[in-house]
Amino acid sequence: MSDPLTPYGNKPMVTPIVNAVNYEYKDFEVLRRITDGEIDGYTYHRDDNPTVRAVEKKIAALEAAEDCIVCTSGMAACTMVYLTYLKAGENLILFHDTYGAHYKVSLILERLGVEVTWLNADESINLKQYIKANTSMVFLETPTNPLCKVIDIAAARRAADIAGARLVVDNTFATPFHQQPLALGAHLVVHSATKALGGHNDLMAGAVAGPKEDYDKLWFTRQAIGCTLDAYSASLLERGLKTFALRAERMAASAMAVAEYLHTEPLISGLFYPGLNGHAGHLPAKAQMRGGFGGMMAFNVGKTQDDAKRFISGLQTIKHAVSLGSTESLICIPYLTTMLYLPPEKRLEFGVKENTVRLSTGVEPPERIMEDIRQALKKV
Repeated sequence: MSDPLTPYGNKPMVTPIVNAVNYEYKDFEVLRRITDGEIDGYTYHRDDNPTVRAVEKKIAALEAAEDCIVCTSGMAACTMVYLTYLKAGENLILFHDTYGAHYKVSLILERLGVEVTWLNADESINLKQYIKANTSMVFLETPTNPLCKVIDIAAARRAADIAGARLVVDNTFATPFHQQPLALGAHLVVHSATKALGGHNDLMAGAVAGPKEDYDKLWFTRQAIGCTLDAYSASLLERGLKTFALRAERMAASAMAVAEYLHTEPLISGLFYPGLNGHAGHLPAKAQMRGGFGGMMAFNVGKTQDDAKRFISGLQTIKHAVSLGSTESLICIPYLTTMLYLPPEKRLEFGVKENTVRLSTGVEPPERIMEDIRQALKKV
């Protein structure tokens, strides 16, 4: 069967956007071979799509994975993992230092009979003592969102192995340019591809990379619940991947320069960036990251939330918006945005303050970013 993307053998420079919902079958034998997995082919968009499949293979290559499955958002990717591998009566270990929407999903999982244990990322060094006989999954981010704490992935895998648990690592902050969790011991790696992989604030997607057998299991879940990515978004994601390495390298270099500058500002405290020698996670980050330490950081501005608000309102180059990993530098107050899913008391219990801001450096010249911060701090 000819490749529907290259029917005449001359490959297009850009993967075509195949918006077809369904496909005409040549005959019943072709249908059988497709549905039995004997040949590549497509039947219905909820099952598969050639544009989506093309970008899946490229993300798999970035993570040095056998395969990758893409879906409609980062949280859809995480939820697919939970629904595929967790059963009632099993224990899931999550860290407070993770994207706040996981709290909502954990409430759903608990209703389904899954026991959820929440830990502070600082407790990851003692993860072994929290592993139970029924622990079947450890899910973590490193660096964490938003305080950029660093969890030793290899050590987490050794702890998970005590109970034969699956280790899942969210690599959104680090990106595969700086870190490959599968090579460090993770069973699966997930991404909000909305962020650095896409990079242009114009698509929403999620990805899970790992062994081929896991692709098959996750495909079953995606097909069942219907969260296959649309072809147009897949095309935008593939376009973003073409400049991903360039953007990731630039963002990390800028973040390092900005973090070193912020270290000198008296109105800035609690500076969290793993590239700094004084950061608690610098050594493990240095051991498991490469080519820099990413474009994400957090810091406290002044003493109150109003101080942080005045600072953000004074910015001109850096945009006040949620999300991260985009060409533009973005900033937000996690207490009011990314952690809004959590009850107020839980937003503060692992180190985030009401005046903590999260900065995602973009591709602007670092001098321009620093000057913007410098002039905005005068408003505090």
